[in-house]
Amino acid sequence: MPAATTTSEIIFSEQANHNFSKTLGELKRSTLSIRNRLESIQHDAAFANQVAEAYGRPLIANERCGSWYIDPKSKGGSAYFKSTDGHTGVWKFSSRRLNLHLLEIIGQNDGCIIIDSTRRGKRMPDALSKTIPIWCSVLNRVLFPSETELHNLYTPPQVVSQSEHAQISALLPSFAEALRSLKISLDELRSHITKPLRPMWVTPESNLEQTASVFEKFHPIICCTVSRRVAGGELSEGGYIQGAGDDTENWAHGLTPPVFWSNKETLLSTAEHDMPDLIESLVHEAKNNGLGGQMLRLVKPTTMLFVAPTDSIDGSDAGKDACVINLLPKIAEQSTWQTSPTRIDVGLGPHKLGSRNLRTALPFIVGFVEKALAQRESDETLPKFRVIVSCESGKDLSIGTALAISCLVFDDEGLLLKDSSKTPRIDKSFIRSRLGWCSTSMPDANPSRATIQSVNSFLMERPV
Repeated sequence: MPAATTTSEIIFSEQANHNFSKTLGELKRSTLSIRNRLESIQHDAAFANQVAEAYGRPLIANERCGSWYIDPKSKGGSAYFKSTDGHTGVWKFSSRRLNLHLLEIIGQNDGCIIIDSTRRGKRMPDALSKTIPIWCSVLNRVLFPSETELHNLYTPPQVVSQSEHAQISALLPSFAEALRSLKISLDELRSHITKPLRPMWVTPESNLEQTASVFEKFHPIICCTVSRRVAGGELSEGGYIQGAGDDTENWAHGLTPPVFWSNKETLLSTAEHDMPDLIESLVHEAKNNGLGGQMLRLVKPTTMLFVAPTDSIDGSDAGKDACVINLLPKIAEQSTWQTSPTRIDVGLGPHKLGSRNLRTALPFIVGFVEKALAQRESDETLPKFRVIVSCESGKDLSIGTALAISCLVFDDEGLLLKDSSKTPRIDKSFIRSRLGWCSTSMPDANPSRATIQSVNSFLMERPV
């Protein structure tokens, strides 16, 4: 009996191959539809709720993706652990993403559950398997130096190899020293937690058992991957998409987690071809209602340096008893920047261009701030005076500018420098310590590498 013909032996015409590729592409696009993504998110969010019920601890969204899987009514907070900080060979403890705000939540609830997901093929994201374990170990070493048994690194053995585990462990002492060098008040951090931190892992394959037990020796940091692992392609999963909340720029049409959860039933009952228009309408309505808007945020330990998104200062009285530095995503001549005695609108340009242009704009910006403060030096209004820095997001250029101002205008206690000639020697270590002010005051601050490089260049190349 002749052997059965295999598909590799069948010769198709070039046109047939083209048609097959086109058909497969259309099938994949229909599988990765907005509806399938939102239904997959809803499915994974149900698992997150089960984990919360089983362990009795608050749900923390690891942004950006984690918020899709938690109803805002059940959300206990946000974390900012990046998978890139746990990628093989480039492990790091990030001074830009300290996540120290979590300690208060952890102490009050004897731990927390951090929610995240990952795309097709992976069991869990590197943020949960490596970045958070590094964070736990580093904090334990710095805050509990005598609890040496929990200085060890704990990683999930089914995800992290022994070799990689050993390589990360060798770096922990240097990571701990980097945290100490930021000169953050350790006593304040210790006031939030009474025990070291210990990561644990939960996935949809885990057996959940009801337990709200208190662990005597550590606070559990439960790293929860909500998406079920998909080994093959999406076409074999009946519409389920692993990590559906990822890559929103490619499918969400501006939809955000708060808008999704506020309009979940409406969205899931809408035909696919009507989804983009509906989303556009809902997003526009949310903006008009101020959904998710932010106000001024103080850079501690100062009492007068604030950061904000541009839309929270326009049309408000934010400029009263303040000097305002508004950074714009369009280029403008320097001669047009000063729009009033107490406000400058600095046209830097968009994205990386704006970050690069920040370097040459900082002398003008710092000079404006120093002049505004000098005019009030003997004025009784100085204690109420504010320096407000804003940009489109309130998280990038404004953070970089506030960082530069904090280095040149304030002392280590957050008080105004009395004598600008006594500005301390500025190096990368000093800048990192001041960046720690921004990271602890605004955990979601996300200055780009280009922005930080511009600030570093400006500060370290200034004439002494």
